[in-house]
Amino acid sequence: MTANPLIHSTSPLQVADAVAALILVENDGYLMQNRDPLPQIWYPECWGLFGGAIESGEDEVAALTRELDEELELKLDSPRFFARFAFDLSGIGLSAYIRSYYLVEITRAACAGLTLHEGAGMKVFSAAAILSEPRITPYDSFAIFLHHARGRLRQEHKKS
Repeated sequence: MTANPLIHSTSPLQVADAVAALILVENDGYLMQNRDPLPQIWYPECWGLFGGAIESGEDEVAALTRELDEELELKLDSPRFFARFAFDLSGIGLSAYIRSYYLVEITRAACAGLTLHEGAGMKVFSAAAILSEPRITPYDSFAIFLHHARGRLRQEHKKS
């Protein structure tokens, strides 16, 4: 059995603002990336959403457009803002950073035409299947849960 890179790696990790796409493939589910087995990346060998770090001078949509083109050759049409998570790491001597999520809807035909350039694989998962997956990036899991449960969240909000 090999050592778990989530626990046993000593490679330094970079903290940076990032964007990710909830890529919805018609009614089939969410397109996910099986992350590379590289110890210097966040959550190697886990399923996660496509996206990445925001480079200096980029806004979120520009960063998402660049990342999806680099990773999948996916040309964005009109991503819609979904959610933003803020992580305050000052308690461990690091800065705060954000991870923003955008909805990107594509057809099955568009999905079949994508070319994977980053990651060990890609797969479309239903919400139930990906939320049951033991190796998924936790922040992406939470974003998918929020998207999947958005109707329930609205119902609760209306009651209060």
